[in-house]
Amino acid sequence: MSIEVKNLTKEFNGKKVLNNISFRVEDGETLGVVGFSGSGKSTLLKIICGLLYPNSGEIITPPDADIAMTFQYSALFDFLTVYENIAFPLVERKEFRGKYSKKELAEIVAQKLKIVGLQGIEDKYPSELSGGMQKRVGFARAIVTNPKIILYDEPTAGLDPVSSTLIENYIVELKKELNASCLVVTHQLSTIKRATDKAIMLYEGEIVYKGSTHELLEGKNPYTHQFVTASIKGPMQVKSL
Repeated sequence: MSIEVKNLTKEFNGKKVLNNISFRVEDGETLGVVGFSGSGKSTLLKIICGLLYPNSGEIITPPDADIAMTFQYSALFDFLTVYENIAFPLVERKEFRGKYSKKELAEIVAQKLKIVGLQGIEDKYPSELSGGMQKRVGFARAIVTNPKIILYDEPTAGLDPVSSTLIENYIVELKKELNASCLVVTHQLSTIKRATDKAIMLYEGEIVYKGSTHELLEGKNPYTHQFVTASIKGPMQVKSL
């Protein structure tokens, strides 16, 4: 299911965090969203999934679109087991409540864990898992309803390079498994390269680059060049730390 963002603006205390931005993500396509910290990337995801409302503009998705979001730090419930975390949307969301028997829920959870390579850990708690495993459990929870739109907020944040590669591979595999339209907010060039088809770059709430991942990584646009080369000099001003 495609996503279309039209003339989206969001303000906080009179400051425009997003300023009249527009783009589209097609079926089965992954769009990378990059930019400096504070450029509006996470705000964009929160508006798409309904956690925030825009000041103006619209998000156009099919009427029956199920949107899933994976959070930067997995956002698992510490007091629930892996099984209970993954089954949570099917147990608590009104459109799924009572739809599945306990046996069916167990089969669905086991299937989703298999997709993310974590069979047999249903009885463990998040505290017993590594950061990378927690991320993958978060992925399994996100896809338990078979969504056609998946939003990833910094999916490889805090992970070592090998774990990051594993997560990036799963982003690609989940898109194929569900033929989903995906948005990936990230700072990591490896994630952009491995997991996205197209990209937009935000700076001060505006889109300063829109095009293919390949063209972004080539860095011919002055904004993407500064980002790819990690240069202090360029059109984007680095705020003092």
